[in-house]
Amino acid sequence: MWFIYIIKCRDGRLYTGMTSDLKRRFEQHKRGKGARFTRSFGAEKLVYSEGVRTRKKAMKREAEIKRWPRPRKLALIRGNKSL
Repeated sequence: MWFIYIIKCRDGRLYTGMTSDLKRRFEQHKRGKGARFTRSFGAEKLVYSEGVRTRKKAMKREAEIKRWPRPRKLALIRGNKSL
C-alpha cells in the first residue's frame, strides 16, 4: 500500500508527498529529515492522506494533486470530493 498525503506547515503552506510508510515519513518531516520544503517551512500537521495499491498510481495521484490550486487542495482536505 502507498499513501499520498498533505502536510500543513507552520506558516500555513501545504506540502504534498507520497510514501509507503505514512507514520515514519511524517515523523521524518517533523524532525527536519524530510523534504527540503518541510525543512524550510516546518511540518506542523498531517491534514490529509489516501491509500492506493501501487507506487505508479501513487506517483500519478501525487503529481495530479500538486498541480491543483490551493482552494482545490483545501476542498479535498475538508472532504469535498465534488471538486
